[in-house]
Amino acid sequence: MKVILLQDVKGAGKKGEMVNVSDGYARNFLLPRKLAREADAQAISEFKNAEQSKQHKIEVATAEAQANKKRLEGETLVMTAKAGQGGRLFGSVTSKEIANELKHKYSLSIDKRKIVLDTDIKAFGTYNCEVKLYTGISANIKVMVKEAE
Repeated sequence: MKVILLQDVKGAGKKGEMVNVSDGYARNFLLPRKLAREADAQAISEFKNAEQSKQHKIEVATAEAQANKKRLEGETLVMTAKAGQGGRLFGSVTSKEIANELKHKYSLSIDKRKIVLDTDIKAFGTYNCEVKLYTGISANIKVMVKEAE
């Protein structure tokens, strides 16, 4: 019997998959526990529509990430910070501050965990930074830290 799994089932498959299981297993275990739904015409149609919708969302997100990569690639983000003697900063410039600057300057909402710094930014200068926009798509930017006036 063909069923569409509504939850992950050990030994059968993952949520959202259409699998072929024995009639008894489906009737006595999967269907009463609401772990699966019988794959009739309507369910198959909904399953295909959900797959197409999921694929469309992935394509849209990938295209948006590519566009953002073109906007950001090679850009230099200028940030200011207070420092003590010898050019050492009070604290450091964090990925959260870089994310806020990207949101302010480019209107991009990027999670601070998606920003990878080569080293901690604890002194003035220019640093390389990688911004992960989507799975497999990332942009390399430079972060220039200047002294606050």
